[in-house]
Amino acid sequence: MSVAFTPWPDDFAARYREKGYWQDRPLTDFLTRHADSESVAVIDGDRHFSYCELNARVDNLASSLQRQGLKTGDTALVQLGNVAEFYITFFALLRIGVAPVNALFSHQRSELQAYAAQIEPAMLIADRQHALFADDVFLNAFVDEHRSVRTVLLRNDDGEHSLAAAIAHPADNVVATPTGPGEVAFFQLSGGSTGTPKLIPRTHNDYAYSIRRSNEICAFDQNTRYLCALPAAHNYALSSPGALGVFLAQGCVILAADPSATLCFPLIEQHQINVAALVPPAVSLWLQAIHEWNSNAALASLTLLQVGGARLSATLAARIPAEIGCQLQQVFGMAEGLVNYTRLDDSPERIINTQGCPMSPDDEVWVADAEGNPLPRGEVGRLMTRGPYTFRGYYKSPEHNGCAFDANGFYGSGDLISIDEQGYITVQGREKDQINRGGEKIAAEEVENLLLRHDEVIHAALVSMEDSLLGEKSCAWLVTKTPLRAVAVRRFLREQGVAEFKLPDRVECVDALPLTPVGKVDKKQLRQWIANRTLA
Repeated sequence: MSVAFTPWPDDFAARYREKGYWQDRPLTDFLTRHADSESVAVIDGDRHFSYCELNARVDNLASSLQRQGLKTGDTALVQLGNVAEFYITFFALLRIGVAPVNALFSHQRSELQAYAAQIEPAMLIADRQHALFADDVFLNAFVDEHRSVRTVLLRNDDGEHSLAAAIAHPADNVVATPTGPGEVAFFQLSGGSTGTPKLIPRTHNDYAYSIRRSNEICAFDQNTRYLCALPAAHNYALSSPGALGVFLAQGCVILAADPSATLCFPLIEQHQINVAALVPPAVSLWLQAIHEWNSNAALASLTLLQVGGARLSATLAARIPAEIGCQLQQVFGMAEGLVNYTRLDDSPERIINTQGCPMSPDDEVWVADAEGNPLPRGEVGRLMTRGPYTFRGYYKSPEHNGCAFDANGFYGSGDLISIDEQGYITVQGREKDQINRGGEKIAAEEVENLLLRHDEVIHAALVSMEDSLLGEKSCAWLVTKTPLRAVAVRRFLREQGVAEFKLPDRVECVDALPLTPVGKVDKKQLRQWIANRTLA
């Protein structure tokens, strides 16, 4: 791992330690500091886990993994949904120095294969409830292809691969052997625009600081009762401040399988939840439910609603305090690091109309033009950033890192933003070829490469189209030998093992794709075409 991990330069690291940002403690400290507490840490359906119980189960699993030969420096591929076992597994792996990639539960064969190819995992942890692992066909093929996998544990398995049995087995002299505080703790997933999903090395120091600082801004404390209805593995739901912020503050995380109003409203009322985090499409559904039911009574305990993952329109933002009856906090962050929040004491106008400002005094953020030169305040350009919790390079991606970072180590996120005189950011769009479908990021190149595997497809281009609920949906423009129906295209992509949210919402077949003067596919023109057809 050390060869492919890009550390911070020594002078930056020294400054971040001197300022107290980096405290050289493992992320497991968030849990172990409360190991004797009987207060409830996690509610998962009918299951309640105190901090003491959660920590004991982490010890049990860590001990089981050590007995099976897992050791510091190994990696793991994990795919668990919004269940308590996700956090138990995450902390257990960190405790023994095994760096996981936490795949989203919506991911399919294509994504899992790509992650495994990059990290060469020593173990796989998954769930029989996922279609891929309902039987052993994919599992056996996966282990056969990725010979690095020595250990497999599965949730909802009663046999030799039982994750439950490993968690239940009493700990046998577990020895905490986390990776070093400045080394890789785990890998986050990038929502980038390239064909192969990229991995983001996060260290104990940088991630812990991001969470501590988020807690300070968002005022998480022992009374925080946090609804985790977005994917638990997602950076937003994990660290902004997310579940890890709740554990640090000794609050309580209540898990929901999805952000639907029918599921979440009763949970909020039952458990007196006071903080929730959503993406804009889920906000729309909540507001629609309130309108249909003519009541927001179930949400009486909710005091703060965070909204991020995609740009929130000012119209929708204004409805949140008025109709849900709680404070809105806009969150604009990235798995690569930088997080921006509107502050709890900001004016309503600022909260509704901006995506917040950077959370750290040492976040360096500026706007670049097409040639990489700084632009004045208020002008729109490419976001450039570096800081104490923004990574310095993707894992095993030297060519991409050469494009994503400038000579001074500033990361170009691909977001188009403007920054006002007070440092507040307004997101204007995306520079990269990426579609943001309700907070789920789709790399156009990845889907296009899969489409070109079809025998009948000659050329393929995937573009965004506006959608009132999700913000953006996707449209596949195809040049084909014979006409293809949308249902056949989606069926083909499913057979390639791609996640459901990446399937094109619309398919259009044309004789030729428009080209720019330099011969590239003119996606601006394609987006205009689909806009015109939608209007028609």
